[in-house]
Amino acid sequence: MIFIENEGVTDPRLNLALEEYALRNFSSDQDYLLFYINESSIIIGRNQNTLEEINQQYVTDNNIHVVRRVSGGGAVYHDFGNLNFSFITNHDNKSLNNFKKFTAPVIKVLQQLGLDAELKGRNDIQVEEKKISGTAQFSTGRRMISHGTLLFDTDLAEVVHALNVKMSKIESKGHKSVRSRVANISEFLNDPMKIEQFRKLLLEGLYEESEPFESYYLTPEEWKKVHELKADKYDNWDWNYGRSPKFNIQRTNRFPIGEIDLRIHVEKGLIKDVVIYGDFFGKEPVADLENLLKGIRYEKEDISMALKSIDINEYFGDIQKEDFLELVYGED
Repeated sequence: MIFIENEGVTDPRLNLALEEYALRNFSSDQDYLLFYINESSIIIGRNQNTLEEINQQYVTDNNIHVVRRVSGGGAVYHDFGNLNFSFITNHDNKSLNNFKKFTAPVIKVLQQLGLDAELKGRNDIQVEEKKISGTAQFSTGRRMISHGTLLFDTDLAEVVHALNVKMSKIESKGHKSVRSRVANISEFLNDPMKIEQFRKLLLEGLYEESEPFESYYLTPEEWKKVHELKADKYDNWDWNYGRSPKFNIQRTNRFPIGEIDLRIHVEKGLIKDVVIYGDFFGKEPVADLENLLKGIRYEKEDISMALKSIDINEYFGDIQKEDFLELVYGED
C-alpha cells in the first residue's frame, strides 16, 4: 500500500479533488491510503439536497465551506479536530458497501488504543453507543474509494449549529439528538494526545496491517491537475449546491439503506421532471433513473414498465424494486 502525502493541505475542496484525482489516475496495480484534515466545512453526500441539509445562515456567518463529495451517504461536519482517511483500491462487488472489510484495520488500531470500538448500523464506528466515525464509498466500476471521518477532538456544538438534521434520521436513531449520540475519540483515551500524535499512531497501526508503506509525494504537474479539478468541479456552485427543482409531488421514506426523497413535477399526467435525493449508497448514478422516468405517464403501470429491466440495487443498495415503485407511486 502507498501512503499519499497531502502535504498539510486543509482546504476541503483541494483535498476532495486530490482524492478523486488519485482514484481516477493513479496506478491500478497499487492500493493507496490518504489522510487529510479540513478547515471548518460541511461535506455533502453525492445525492443530497444541499440547501435542506445545512443551516445556510449559520454557514455563511461563520465562513464554513460547503462541498459535495463523490460518495453517497449523509452530510458531515469537518474541522481541525477531525481526521479523514481514504482507502483507494480496485473495485470488486464483494467490497462495495462492505463497510466491515475496510473499517476493520481502523477499528483494530482504535482497540489497541483502549477504545471499545465496533462497526454499528449501516456504516458507523461506535464506542459505548456513541458514534465516532461515519464512512462511505464510491466506485468508478474499476477503482473505488472507501473513506471515513474520525471525530478526534471536533467541536460537536458546531455539528449541531451547522447541520439541519431531519427528524426521520433522529427517529431512526431512537429519538436521540445529534449531540447525545456522537462523541470524540479523545473522550475515551486514557492519555491525552494531540490529533497529530493520533494520526501518527493510526498510520503506524495501519502499517502493521500491511506490507511496509511507501510514501508518495505528487509531482508539480500532478498538483496542477488536482488544482484544475478543484477549479472545474469542487469550486463550482452547481456541483456543491445543485438545482432545486420545481415539483408538485414529494415522496420520502427512510429504508434500512437510507432515506430516499423524490421530487416529481407532473404536468398533464406526464412526469416532466424528477430529482432523487437521499443519503443512500449506490454504485450507479441516480441521474440515469431520473432520465428514464422523464416523459413517462404518472401511472403505476407505466412506471413499473419503465423500471422493468432496471436493477434497482445498483442505484440504492439492498432495496426491493416493489418498495421503490410504491415510493414513486403508491397510496399515501
